Amino acid sequence: MFPKENEHTEYKRELTDNIKKEVIAFANTNGGSIYIGIADDGTVIGVSDSDQTMLRLASMLRDSIHPDIMMFTDMRVEQIEQHDVIHLTVASGTNKPYYLISKGLKPSGVYVRQGSASVPASPEQIRQLIKTADGDVMEDNISLNQELTFQKTTAIFAAKGLQLANEQKFSLGLQRHDGVYTNLGLLLSDQCPFTIKTAVFNGTNQKNFQDRREFSGPLFSQLEDCYAYLQLNNPTTAEFSGLYRNDFKAYPDDALREALLNCIIHRDYAFSSSILISIYDNRMEFTSIGGLMPGLEKADIMLGISLCRNPKLANIFYRLELIEAYGTGLPKIKNAYSLNADQPDFLTAPHVFKVILPRLEKGPLYVKDTPISPEEQTLKFIQAQKTVTRKDVEELLCTSTSTATRVLLTLINQGHIHRTGRGKQTKYIFNG
Repeated sequence: MFPKENEHTEYKRELTDNIKKEVIAFANTNGGSIYIGIADDGTVIGVSDSDQTMLRLASMLRDSIHPDIMMFTDMRVEQIEQHDVIHLTVASGTNKPYYLISKGLKPSGVYVRQGSASVPASPEQIRQLIKTADGDVMEDNISLNQELTFQKTTAIFAAKGLQLANEQKFSLGLQRHDGVYTNLGLLLSDQCPFTIKTAVFNGTNQKNFQDRREFSGPLFSQLEDCYAYLQLNNPTTAEFSGLYRNDFKAYPDDALREALLNCIIHRDYAFSSSILISIYDNRMEFTSIGGLMPGLEKADIMLGISLCRNPKLANIFYRLELIEAYGTGLPKIKNAYSLNADQPDFLTAPHVFKVILPRLEKGPLYVKDTPISPEEQTLKFIQAQKTVTRKDVEELLCTSTSTATRVLLTLINQGHIHRTGRGKQTKYIFNG
């Protein structure tokens, strides 16, 4: 009789479907041997047709286990006590976790070895296997959910004239070469488990709650839906300059957009906590999970230095023209408030980054409570930038196209600036 089973040895009286979980367990742990033709108590029984049994075994492993396990297995017939016994050797695999194709990447499909037993892996064990095999880059790791669809993301790509077929999924990092989805794919899928939570409060603290929303779905849906909600809470006020009405928003559109994009692109998705946006009477706070990347300080990022936690996600946002370049978001927020007394604030902690946008109570520009007209504000801006577009002025003033056009025409008539180009190429230049 053979010794008893242990963490590296398993006996099987005959070939059954159950052997697949033993192979997976050995490959996911430290390897081991399986003997077909030996009973659990070590009694040698043998197999009647070793060649046919080996063919069935090879077919079973090749068709039922993913990733391909065959390169980590070796099977041969051994003569033990005058019986044919199949000895299957399984090495520890390098593409963990291995799992049953029919079950997927969940405990019912992933097995590990514990003592002399092969048991379902816990979700935490599965995550650890992925991390060990793939490294610590969250967006590159295998998604635990492989039943993913991409209706929203495909529509976003199509709107930009881009495809999202399997070839693009692989090149962008949503899928591996073997067709397995990554966590980046999970983030952009319709099944994305992460959310953005928003809350509106009456007053300047959290005592008086007014409204709450949670945005889910693929990141692009969260971006669109949350931004629309922020605009609902971005009231417009009006001031008159003679006969003309000027509309001003409480928060610059550019600042809201960049703060929201910063949260989504740079958050640490290794944590399950949601992005939090709190709206008070005097400010908006954007709280994202994930502090500064190692080696960076607050002063670095304010100068536009960027070390992206999710570079492949950022690259996709760049391709879709949602961001202009890496590292420009926070400087653009500062620029939106560049001539205001109340400035945005940026707070950091080991695992948190917060952007605080002050509300502009009296219009886009008040310095020491002394109002500056839209024309003066625009002229100072063009003087500093030398060349601007009408869109730049719209964002500066947080106003409409017609108001921005009127302000620019006034400055042209006063001789302060001149216009060059036509259509989309039109620019306004300071006469200095």
